[in-house]
Amino acid sequence: MKSALTIAGSDPTGGAGFQADLKVFRAFGVHGLSIPAALTAQNTSGIGRIFPVERDFFRMQMDELLGDIQPDALKTGMLYSVWAVEVIAEKIKECSLTNLVVDPVTVSSSGTSLVEEGTLDRLRDKLFPMARVITPNIYEASVFTGMNIEDEKDMKEAALKLKKMGPEVVVVTGGHLERFTLDLYYDGNDFHALETSRIPGEYHGTGCAFSAAITACLASGHDPLESFRKAKEFVTEAIRKAYHLGRGMGLLYL
Repeated sequence: MKSALTIAGSDPTGGAGFQADLKVFRAFGVHGLSIPAALTAQNTSGIGRIFPVERDFFRMQMDELLGDIQPDALKTGMLYSVWAVEVIAEKIKECSLTNLVVDPVTVSSSGTSLVEEGTLDRLRDKLFPMARVITPNIYEASVFTGMNIEDEKDMKEAALKLKKMGPEVVVVTGGHLERFTLDLYYDGNDFHALETSRIPGEYHGTGCAFSAAITACLASGHDPLESFRKAKEFVTEAIRKAYHLGRGMGLLYL
């Protein structure tokens, strides 16, 4: 069986973070491996507090797991700490890991910052050049490029700038455009856009599920473009079937 590793934050609701990633991996028939980089106190309405995993223990998790199992793909989500990025980059080189998907998480859906100062710079400098695919949403793409992104033209310009930061493929997700959702794929040669009508409501963990689906597809041997298309279809259906357990955002049907 193919395997995929998620290195991300913990979400007690199971709607995002590594808990959601593991559900997605299983949905694609891939065995899920997980290493938490941070713990959160949160619910469907927002995040109360973030607790980074202790540095030496984080490294020990990676050493023990990767000394036994070589994942076919891996993704990073909420890392929070600068040193977490450095440890991951070091282990990717040491273990010759491939098929890295970077979901450059910056803020939660409710607006809480999910990184300490300096983490995004390190993410851009260390992990973007190692990534097969990066999956920033419009807000995250604007943070990394300094652009104000309002339409498809802006998304393409941002993708061009992000590609120069080193990843093989850039996927800018447009869930924050007003009338529809537009996800844009760019591999340095061609653009591919997938558009769907916006489904009313607010949903938790869409970015996590999307990047996890791409990771699972890469682990199974699909190329990045096919993985992008399959991930878009999967998340759109998960949103359509979303449900509410709490007072806040809807949870995806994973």
